[in-house]
Amino acid sequence: MRLLVVDDEPIIRSGLKKMVLDYPHGLESADTAGNGLEALEKIMLSEPDILMTDIRMPRMDGLELCKRVHELYPHILKVVVSGYSDFDYAQKCLEYGVKHYLLKPVTPPDLHEVLDKLLHSGTPGFIPASRYLGWIERLEEAVWSLQQDEIRRLTEEWREHGAQLSVQQLKELLGDVLSQLQRRFTDKSRPLHRGIALPLEGHTRPEVFTELEERLKNCIADLLAQRRGNFKDPMEEAKTYIDTHLSLEITLKEVADMVGITPTYFSALFKKITNETFISYRIHRRMEKARELLAVPHMRTVDIAAEVGYDDYPHFTKTFKKIYGQSPSEYRASLGIK
Repeated sequence: MRLLVVDDEPIIRSGLKKMVLDYPHGLESADTAGNGLEALEKIMLSEPDILMTDIRMPRMDGLELCKRVHELYPHILKVVVSGYSDFDYAQKCLEYGVKHYLLKPVTPPDLHEVLDKLLHSGTPGFIPASRYLGWIERLEEAVWSLQQDEIRRLTEEWREHGAQLSVQQLKELLGDVLSQLQRRFTDKSRPLHRGIALPLEGHTRPEVFTELEERLKNCIADLLAQRRGNFKDPMEEAKTYIDTHLSLEITLKEVADMVGITPTYFSALFKKITNETFISYRIHRRMEKARELLAVPHMRTVDIAAEVGYDDYPHFTKTFKKIYGQSPSEYRASLGIK
């Protein structure tokens, strides 16, 4: 698990970090920030699992930070560090999901006791945020690509990871997953049926997962309906987009955004499906197109190079020869074209 310590006093900040790193059960990492604004920027870049913050700080205080984090990242566990004079003020954080306080001066036993409670509380937040968010991203991509086997595999994975949760906690966790899924598809301008994010009603663990599976099936049905029953394979869409834009310097991210898949996942999936990287595929398609155009007698070789995205003619001829073993002019000569 990853933890972020926020305090405007450098000595206190470094002391808390040292105590965190001395925690015997170990944490993946511990970062620091000097105020709420800096902390929020760090959270946006790399979400921690636990936020430990002071109350009184410049630029953005701990109360406002907890409020923002509660709204944007409700899964992040929050601990408030405060002095006696701030305790009443700190209690206002209750409505922002703060359940643990540390009174200054903080001692290692006090801090480690709170970490023990956080790590063994059996709450939804006990599941590391990095794993939780990663699962949502993989689920989103599986639903978008209509990969029902992957959806079943992810569901089975969470039957195991959610074993320590009560039925109510499980319903809250999976309900949040469905809400986030709905929001992500709305951001894609492909909103799912509103019923997808209604509270789960199962009374037992099997009932909850059965309900989850049914709603995910409904997601796929919604997508199929939106696509008018004609499923367009994202990888085929990507290849078509590349093939029809050979003259342009399109990026992997641009193509990934076009098919609605994250760049990292798109890169891995594209290579798995085509046995080529994005760059390699585009180069080969450009050269195949160039070879077709070289068979057209009236077209100039330099114009053909530009047609397939090469403003640098020497680079074009070098790439063509590397793939086909002969230069463009030599290839034309083999066709009897001068």
